[in-house]
Amino acid sequence: MAKSTSKPASGGKKPQGGKKEDPNTLVCDNKKARFHYEVIDTFEAGLVLRGTEVKVLRQGRMSLDESYARLQDGEVFLIGSHIDEYSHGNIQNHEPKRKRKCLLHRREIVKLKQKVDVKGLTLVPLRVYFGERGYAKVTLAICKGKNTHDKRATLKDREAKKELRDA
Repeated sequence: MAKSTSKPASGGKKPQGGKKEDPNTLVCDNKKARFHYEVIDTFEAGLVLRGTEVKVLRQGRMSLDESYARLQDGEVFLIGSHIDEYSHGNIQNHEPKRKRKCLLHRREIVKLKQKVDVKGLTLVPLRVYFGERGYAKVTLAICKGKNTHDKRATLKDREAKKELRDA
């Protein structure tokens, strides 16, 4: 009878230091967008970044407040997002609030254009993270703005869930 040797599912390598490897490392989350908008559909897109921007993202210094995405000339751009300047950068350092290109397939861009052309819908970034292969990704959502009474209902629901959890 042959001995059975079992290997770990992770390909034989164990994470060192007891850390579990998380394939999607969150950089920034746009919590305000979930409060101000009703999310209809989401898309995942790559981001075109400069070297110093990637280094700053790895440090987690980014803000998606007041940012949005726009379709221009058949391409999608992330506008208004703030990535701090790299502290050890030189003249080659990036602008903190520059327009950044999002990488999507052509058919996804066509879908986005059809949905965003409907009155009242907008394209909002929900989160930025590093994917499994280490590339920066952004989750874009097609959203509809909430009215004041919808926001109040959201707050009431949140309070009720909190009370149930605490009880």
